[in-house]
Amino acid sequence: MGERYLVLGTGQLGSELVGLLRGEREKGKDVAYTYHGSDPFGFGQQLDVTNFELLEDLIIKVSPDVIINAVAMTNVDACESDRARALKVNAEAVKHVARAVRVVGSYMIHVSTDYVFDGTKGLYREDEEPNPINYYGLTKLLGEAYALSYDDSLVVRTSGVFRDKGFPSFVVRQLRQGRAVKAYAGFYSPISARKLAEAILALAELRKTGIINVAGERVSRYQLAVEVAKAFGLDPSPVTEVKEVEGWVAKRPYDSSLDISRARALLNFDFYSLRENLRHAVV
Repeated sequence: MGERYLVLGTGQLGSELVGLLRGEREKGKDVAYTYHGSDPFGFGQQLDVTNFELLEDLIIKVSPDVIINAVAMTNVDACESDRARALKVNAEAVKHVARAVRVVGSYMIHVSTDYVFDGTKGLYREDEEPNPINYYGLTKLLGEAYALSYDDSLVVRTSGVFRDKGFPSFVVRQLRQGRAVKAYAGFYSPISARKLAEAILALAELRKTGIINVAGERVSRYQLAVEVAKAFGLDPSPVTEVKEVEGWVAKRPYDSSLDISRARALLNFDFYSLRENLRHAVV
């Protein structure tokens, strides 16, 4: 008997999840998904997750075996300026997802962030104490709590997800246009949406619960920009390292890199190396 998946959100990660699941139909996997703006595959359900009644009704109607919440308001500065919506999308919606899955008995995966940490030490383990320093991180931490209130749930903490959007694509565009790149000196653990999606689906098969970090190698944005330039055959000399970035409204953790030892022990493929992840940058 096959399994039915419901993917909430079709941004960079959600689109990769749906694409991979569509390719596993012969294994008996069926996928439904929601989208907010445009429908990337042509058979989704349009949904604003802040319409909590519709959100719960949809989950109960689909009654999935596995639900993956890939919806988030990820613009850190926008979360500071529109706190009401950030709270609804990143936290309150998760509460309603958890309430609905209790009715249907789904296994739930919720995607969270390295920004639940303050960035004072880096290489954070799953069991370390969160301490967000911006509103985005705070709302995501609240979302984690709602997800973990449901016993059959997994929170996947990740970092710097990229595909056609994200820092690597920005670097390539800037360099190809002959522009300088000012790259932040701070550290994180960037991962491509494709490798993150592969890891999440592998963890779904294992039915793990609790919190697992799934991210890439620890690297500074400056180091990443240089490696991106080299990977795409571009001159890295216009890349310079900066301690602060002009225009940022919210504080950012200096080193929000994640310890991925647990995920590496569970998964027998390379989801984490910088080289492998840059193969999946879309520019």
